This record gives sequence, structure tokens and C-alpha cells, in this order.
Amino acid sequence: MKIAVGSDMKTHLTDVVVDELKKMGHEVEIFGALVKAPALWSQVAVEVAEKVSTGNYDQAVLFCWTGTGISLAANKVKGIRAALCHDAETSRGARKWNDANILAMSLRAVSEQVAKEILEAWFSTPPSTDREDVECIEYLKEAEERLMASLSHTDILKSEKK
Repeated sequence: MKIAVGSDMKTHLTDVVVDELKKMGHEVEIFGALVKAPALWSQVAVEVAEKVSTGNYDQAVLFCWTGTGISLAANKVKGIRAALCHDAETSRGARKWNDANILAMSLRAVSEQVAKEILEAWFSTPPSTDREDVECIEYLKEAEERLMASLSHTDILKSEKK
């Protein structure tokens, strides 16, 4: 699997996760402060999320201090379902029930061992094929289309008023 990894800070944890992903057999490319610092979490998140959204990468792993900002920013990109995970069970659920395509982790709260457990759960759990779970994801896709179209129309109206 082709995985993008981005962060606003390069830390021991980011290095461990990149190495672990490679050991798992994934093709990994790094972004943000993992390449060159400084890097804004908002920009790293959107850059990486766009790469997943367009299909250039299968999935991604993102980091910031809390994990919250980077997951919020990634979720602004159409087609992205970023999940902030602090443990393996949350990671497993995010993949199974939410078909999450970007894993976000906190640089502050996640230990090296827990990060490895999160990765194992994430990459070993396929999305659910249960009817209700599939319907939920389909509903989100439809809502995203509708809301994005509405937003675009609103933006056009605002720019015409200027």
C-alpha cells in the first residue's frame, strides 16, 4: 500500500512510525516537517489529504501535538475521513465502521508501543461490509457532495456581492 506520512514536527515517534510502516511492507513518502521544517499543521494536513483524495496515495498517517488540528484540517478535503486515534481499538473501529482513510495521532499522547499497536489494528482491519455501516459511509459521501455544492454556490454569491 502507498502511504503518505506528514507532521508539523519531526520527532522520535514520527521516525518510529515511518520505520514501522516500511517494515509492514508499505511504500512510504514523507511530508511537512519530516522533509523540511518549519511546517504548519494545516498546510501539511491539506497537502497530504489531497494526495489521498486524488488517489495518489492509498492512505495516510498524520501527526500534530494533539492530533486534533491535523485531523480537522484533513477532513476539510473532499473524500477524506480522518480519524484521531489514541489506541488500537479506536483505530480498529475507525477502519471498520468509518472506513477512515487517514490516521491521525497525537505527538504528545501516543507512545511508541501504542503507535505500533494502532498501526497494526489500522492496517489489519478492513472496512465493514454490513449494510448499515455501508449505508452510513454512502450517506456521508452524498452529504459531502450536497454540502460542497451548496458551499460553492454560497462562495459564488459572496464573491458576486463584492
